[in-house]
Amino acid sequence: MGSADSDNGAVAGGAPAAVKVLIAGGFGVGKTTMVGAVSEVAPLRTEEVMTRASVGVDSLEGVGGKSTTTVALDFGRITISHDLVVYLFGTPGQERFWFMWNDLVNGALGAVVLADTRRLESSFASIDFFESRGIPFVVGVNCFHGVRDRSVAEIREALDLDPGVPLLMADVRQRSDARDLLLALVDHLMTLRTEVPEPVG
Repeated sequence: MGSADSDNGAVAGGAPAAVKVLIAGGFGVGKTTMVGAVSEVAPLRTEEVMTRASVGVDSLEGVGGKSTTTVALDFGRITISHDLVVYLFGTPGQERFWFMWNDLVNGALGAVVLADTRRLESSFASIDFFESRGIPFVVGVNCFHGVRDRSVAEIREALDLDPGVPLLMADVRQRSDARDLLLALVDHLMTLRTEVPEPVG
C-alpha cells in the first residue's frame, strides 16, 4: 500500500492498485460506524467492552451510552474499479492508543477526520497530527440523529481549518454519506495534485 504503483493505475500483472485511507477523530465520534457502513466486506473490528479499568482514563463526556472501544484499528475495503481498491483503516480514538497512529499513517494517501459538534475539541489531535505530517485530509461532521446545531462556517472557525480543507456534514451510518466523504477526499487529493508545480529541467 502507498507504493509508487498506486500512482500508475493497476500494478504490473493486472492486480489492482491499492490506496490506504485513514478514518480518524476523537473517541466515540463514529469511526467504526463509518468503516462498517461503507466497507464492501465485513469489517475487521477490534472493539472491546469498556471495563472499570477505563474509569478516569477514557472520558465518556458526550458519549455516555458508549460501552465498547476500539483498541487497535478498524479495517474495511472498497473496490472503486477493476484497477483501484481503497483500504480503510479506522484509528483508535483514546489518547492512550495514539502511539499506534505513527504506524497506521505509513503509506496513507489521505484521511477523513470525523468531528462531533457536541465536543469539537476531540478532533483537534487528529487535525494537528495530519497537518504536522503534511497528510491531506477532509473533515466530516457526523450529525448524530440528524442534528445540525452549528453552521459549516462556525465549525470551520472552531476547528481553525485551513480554507482549502473540505468540510462536509454527514450521517456516517448512511453508506451514501460515508461514500461522499471518501469521494470528497479523492477530489481533494486530485486538486492538490494539479496544484503541485511540474519539476523544472
